[in-house]
Amino acid sequence: MDAQGRGRADDIDPADQWVLNPNTGEYELRLAPSAAQSSVPGPRGSGGRGTTGKGGTTGRGGAARTGRTAPARRPGAAAPDDDAPSPRRRTGAPAEAAGRRGRRPAPKKGKGKKVLMWTGGSLAFVLVGTSAAAYLYYEHLNDNITSVSDDGAGTGGFSKDRAINILLIGTDKRTGKGNEGYGDKNSAGHADTTLVLHVSKDRSNATVLSIPRDLITDIPDCPTTQEDGSEKVIPGKQRTRFNNSLGQEERTPSCTMRTITELTGLKMDHFMVADFNAVKTLTSAVGGVDVCLAKDIKDPDSKLDLPKGEHTIEGEEALAFVRTRHSVGFGGDLSRIELQQQFLGSMMRKLKSNDTLTSPSKMIKLAEAGTKALTVDSQISTIKKLADLGAELGKFDTKNLTFATVPVVDNPAEKIKATVVLKEPQAQQLFAMVRDDVSLTEVKQEKKKEKAAEAARLKGTKAPASEVRVRILNGGAVAGSAQETLSWLQVQEGVTKSENAGNAEQPLAKTTLEYGPDEADQARRLAEIMGLSGAALKPGQSVTNSQGVPAMTLTLGKDFEGAGVPLTTPEKVPDDVQKATADKVECAK
Repeated sequence: MDAQGRGRADDIDPADQWVLNPNTGEYELRLAPSAAQSSVPGPRGSGGRGTTGKGGTTGRGGAARTGRTAPARRPGAAAPDDDAPSPRRRTGAPAEAAGRRGRRPAPKKGKGKKVLMWTGGSLAFVLVGTSAAAYLYYEHLNDNITSVSDDGAGTGGFSKDRAINILLIGTDKRTGKGNEGYGDKNSAGHADTTLVLHVSKDRSNATVLSIPRDLITDIPDCPTTQEDGSEKVIPGKQRTRFNNSLGQEERTPSCTMRTITELTGLKMDHFMVADFNAVKTLTSAVGGVDVCLAKDIKDPDSKLDLPKGEHTIEGEEALAFVRTRHSVGFGGDLSRIELQQQFLGSMMRKLKSNDTLTSPSKMIKLAEAGTKALTVDSQISTIKKLADLGAELGKFDTKNLTFATVPVVDNPAEKIKATVVLKEPQAQQLFAMVRDDVSLTEVKQEKKKEKAAEAARLKGTKAPASEVRVRILNGGAVAGSAQETLSWLQVQEGVTKSENAGNAEQPLAKTTLEYGPDEADQARRLAEIMGLSGAALKPGQSVTNSQGVPAMTLTLGKDFEGAGVPLTTPEKVPDDVQKATADKVECAK
């Protein structure tokens, strides 16, 4: 087999496809097209670039391919925008034509950008150093990517100036060669493993919430894009297992997105879906993942057979590890979640190690495996967009990545325990911490100083309620909230010098209280009455009210839940919440 793409493309190692051109004396990248099968259950979306492909062919699972063919460019010409339409090669055209689109430039000095992608089934990073040479690789990697619409369930895309939320789903649908013995034989698939990745606004820390598949919850109505571009609303379902939010009744990942938002209050930016192959191919690409067992495990169901001690696992053995549950802990899904969290932390350490980051062959293999194994939403369906996202996700330290399992208890309505329900109030406290960007672990000194400054705003003398002057604006709360709060403050709390100032010019995610230098004592009193945290207090300038007197401004944000409902976010994780950080080695028991 030569490196020009003759024969099966899957038999070629991409790391060996740089070929010396005797006419130019330069190395050129020569690739052959590849194809794979989608792991996503339900109807395929038509959003983004997921509707057409090379020569009109379809992508994985019959879905249209999302890859783009990069146009040829002259030496020194600027790289084209990944989102712009581009000409296609003829179906069946020689693969080596792509390799002649440009010479292999010399690597740039310094740190390159990193593509960082997370899978749902195994949660993994795929890091690709993007030098000028990697531009030639874009066409091939773009052609690997499969995307479906988020059906309006997400934010429309992540932003560099706010926190990022990504839904990671591992489906048990049987897709891909060699997976005939896994999952439910006749099932359309479920949300078998679900994680919510939250990366803080300042990128200093991140949290991964594991959602138990047997959690009883409500699935909302789900508008879903069909193959012909039309929309179908899949009816919601009350009091059902969470894992039914995907695959069942033709539900797509966007429905799992909506279910997560209903459950946690977190709006997702993106989703990524992976099947069994993701664990196998990604662990093999990185050269294996290190795990530790506190006892011998022999599980005939998952086919895991390992003695106690430390092991490096990959491929089928890695898949068996993350699927086993009967031989660890209490033998249920919650015990398996802890095992998976150990595995994911170890994989992240391996991927961020110098052994991986400095190996071009490993980086290329990871890029190949990641783009083939994942199905993503159409908002991030190109390598460029994934690279931009990866640059943000790669900024936090592993010691500040915390894995936590949503607190649950056995379903009291069942005699034979098979499902779980949220444990309250611990679950809501945990959700509030993630929504309000509170780290579940200690972070860098700058963050501590910021928290200390916020806490200091609440300390000091407090003015009598009768002396508090405040204008109330509705900045995103439900209609009527400003008037409701005004009545409550005046009648029940004695804040008679208050007024309804209407709607704010711009909506706010969180409620804020802005005050002038001479109004700090008034601000502390109102914060005590309203249950506001120090983060909600914004030292600034007072504004003249309708009586021509300086007053503070209280803007009710989207987090406002009603007059008298405190808005203080917990600063500490509840004691009985299971959590672990990605930098520590844990042995499965």
